[in-house]
Amino acid sequence: METLRLVVNATDLGSDSSRASIAAAAAILRCGGTVAFPTETVYGLGANALNSGAVAKIFAAKQRPSWDPLIVHIYSREMLPQVAAEISDEAARLMNAFWPGPLTLLLPRNPHLPPAVTAGRPLAGVRMPRHPVAHALIAAAGVPIAAPSANTFGRTSPTQARHVAEDLEGRIDAILDSGETTHGLESTVVEASAGRCVVYRPGVIGLEQIREICPGAVLYAPPDTAQGAEPQSLPSPGVGLRHYAPRAQLILIDGQGDEQKHAFAVAVLARQSPGVRLGLMLPDAFDSPALGHDALVFRWGRWNNYEELARRLFAGLRWLDAAGAAVILCPLPQADGIGVAIRDRLRKAARTY
Repeated sequence: METLRLVVNATDLGSDSSRASIAAAAAILRCGGTVAFPTETVYGLGANALNSGAVAKIFAAKQRPSWDPLIVHIYSREMLPQVAAEISDEAARLMNAFWPGPLTLLLPRNPHLPPAVTAGRPLAGVRMPRHPVAHALIAAAGVPIAAPSANTFGRTSPTQARHVAEDLEGRIDAILDSGETTHGLESTVVEASAGRCVVYRPGVIGLEQIREICPGAVLYAPPDTAQGAEPQSLPSPGVGLRHYAPRAQLILIDGQGDEQKHAFAVAVLARQSPGVRLGLMLPDAFDSPALGHDALVFRWGRWNNYEELARRLFAGLRWLDAAGAAVILCPLPQADGIGVAIRDRLRKAARTY
């Protein structure tokens, strides 16, 4: 299969070239094809959520197991009934506060939604993206778009079109290229029903923000048996799974302040050897002339700017992988705000819990 490359300017959707790219991508989706497209979080691999044959192509291209459900993207509240059977008051308040935006809500599924979309579960993940290209594409296609991240299953999520091509070139119909994504982390996933609000996957929208709307919201804590549980028994997409992983071994350095910086420097010295190419996710605050002089270094960004770290996280892991790192060392930010989501992705990528 030849993968078509379509370029669109997010700041000039009215240009002839942008309109042509959107129209071509929408036509592919309406005909049951697959299109990778940008959202404000990461690039998604989209197909018509109401077409079971199209949905099957997502699973095949990503080599995604059938038990892992998809998130459905809509462009308006009027489209929501095609995906969800009902909306609780709590879910409606969250929509009013955060849609369009990086929030996925788990809602009772419309029985007409193909079972593969939810992997047979009673709840469907739904969100309304803020990215102008995603919004324009879904509107032009005229159907809800099922779209997990546009990467091979379990691999590092794509924040640029070239990341999509690295994994899926020749396996999907088209890539809609609109540059780098805004946030760089997947959406926050929340189940909100009467008397219950659980954040299953942290994201750019943090727990405290959710609690401003649903005061009783809690962060999901997997049981000790989650890693050994049957996938069908897990309560939400991504829970307990090992995801976001580079090919290299990822080693995380936790701690605070100077103690963490010292531990990171010690780990770098301990891991340096002639036969192993070392990679560093290096924040500005951890830099020194002697640190990792033989290592591959990705300049991660300002250590006190979690938005910047989140945006550059997956790009950094992919860059170090492509450069040939066999081992990657990465400090963990504090569990504060978006730092919670960064820690979640890194811990899953390192396969440590």
